[in-house]
Amino acid sequence: MTLQQLKYILMIAETGSITEAARRLYISQPSLSKALHDIEKTVKEPLFIRQRNGVILTQFGQQFIGYARSVCQQMELLEDTFINNQPEKVRFAVSTQHYTFTANAFVDMVKQFGEDRFEFILNETRTYQILEDVKNRFSDLGVLYISEEMNLCQPM
Repeated sequence: MTLQQLKYILMIAETGSITEAARRLYISQPSLSKALHDIEKTVKEPLFIRQRNGVILTQFGQQFIGYARSVCQQMELLEDTFINNQPEKVRFAVSTQHYTFTANAFVDMVKQFGEDRFEFILNETRTYQILEDVKNRFSDLGVLYISEEMNLCQPM
């Protein structure tokens, strides 16, 4: 398993589509499919469930992605520090649904702390994905908003 293959898998997971991932990676779709097949053969488990409109991660794939993301981030840090001579940046990722208040707070935080020392990532997504992002270590913080109108805590 190579670092390049891990980057390919991460792009497939991010886009939810082998075709779209191949386009963004500037490689052919058959080449990307072969790389995916090779990794799945190596780990002896499918990472994605193929569907007509794209792919979704299997439970095993979700676990795998968490580790793959960590490996790729560490490699980027290594390259930035020792090859590109860039000062180490602290990564801070937040997953949230599309709320104005979280976007505003995030922008304020970026302004306050600056991007020289920090790498900030704001991922707007669905509730389920917020939980998965935090669980799989993609995000450091997940923001969920529960209103009384949702009636999630009704007495029985």
